[in-house]
Amino acid sequence: MEKPFQKIEKAYLVGIDLGDNDCQISMEELKDLVKTAGGEVFDYAIQKRNSIDPKICIGYGKLMEIKQIIEENEIDLVIFDVELTASQTNNISDLLNCPVIDRTILILDIFALRAKSSEGKLQVELAQLKHRYNNLKGLGKSLSRLGGGIGTRGPGETKLETDRRHIRRRMDKLQQDLEEYGKHRTELRKNRSNKNYKTVSLVGYTNAGKSTLLNSLTNSNAYVKDQLFATLDTTSRLLKIDNKEVILTDTVGFIRKLPHFLINAFKSTLEEVVLSDLVLLVIDSSDKDFENHEKITREILDELGYNNKILKVYNKCDLISKEDCSMLDGITISALSEENFFELKKAIYKALFGEKVNLKLKIPYQDAKAISSLRKKGVIVSEKFEDTYEILEIYIDLADSLQYNKYIISEHLFAYKDDN
Repeated sequence: MEKPFQKIEKAYLVGIDLGDNDCQISMEELKDLVKTAGGEVFDYAIQKRNSIDPKICIGYGKLMEIKQIIEENEIDLVIFDVELTASQTNNISDLLNCPVIDRTILILDIFALRAKSSEGKLQVELAQLKHRYNNLKGLGKSLSRLGGGIGTRGPGETKLETDRRHIRRRMDKLQQDLEEYGKHRTELRKNRSNKNYKTVSLVGYTNAGKSTLLNSLTNSNAYVKDQLFATLDTTSRLLKIDNKEVILTDTVGFIRKLPHFLINAFKSTLEEVVLSDLVLLVIDSSDKDFENHEKITREILDELGYNNKILKVYNKCDLISKEDCSMLDGITISALSEENFFELKKAIYKALFGEKVNLKLKIPYQDAKAISSLRKKGVIVSEKFEDTYEILEIYIDLADSLQYNKYIISEHLFAYKDDN
């Protein structure tokens, strides 16, 4: 359970525009991240620069402007939208006389809030320790300013040790523990494989609606909230499509500037994605920056090494016009209202199992083995029994149907039949 704040921390945000046309959008995300962490954004500043100052990140004059704002408005925390070095954090904190963190610390803090499972908590602690280890030199002064709110949760609540050897030992222990979880997950995958389950992973930008889609498709009740990183722990449910059962897995959402070491810490969990038979790339079609969201998600999939099938699913189509919806190059749905779910299920089925066909067959009773095998492989629609033969109508995989060609009276390519 998330710990309540004694007070809502007031944050001032700082961004740097290096001419990549990404700064304003990234700052809007930073605002949402602060809200997700339980803070309040007082205001923000963006400075255009050709490069980042190696000592204080932005210009001295701009920092003095920010210092005046902090003092006049009782700001609790300054958050930079770029990753700061330990020395930059210390220097800026000294000049402002105020706690300073960066986007990476903020994301780690939210992950610490969101992790509910034992494995998730271990993964977050490992990520926090890796970040602390890499930035240990000279960071203590800045961290001492943080009083226990944003930026200090998770392992930070019990004070991260400053001894490199201690941190290294703890990281090794966490890695070993996570490997045990990985072995358990491997066994689960073997069991699924033995039962011939196909696996499908929901992947996408944070808050694209993956958890809502999982719930709607499988009639389950995974945690859903309209905020960034609402769910962190992996959730798997059984999804039945026609006469097939597949494992549908919801994964952690992605975001701009997701720290590389954080992806590494979660690799054992994200391995579920890599080994999936199909990825549903869920995109929030109502977000004006959805094209970049897709690009970032695909880059992370490439980094993870996923090279199997991808099906693009544009969610929240009920929030955009029909004209805009028709321009999208994928399946368009509303996870909330279940709009267009028939087309989505049909596309999933086709990607995993191929086309289905509706057959009408005339099978002599002497070919009882053929009748028996058909019952196992397809969905019987109707049966009619004559003196020496049976008329059978069935939905079956196109690939499986080829061995029954000699019995076919008529056939119709159907792709997928919804039993609901």
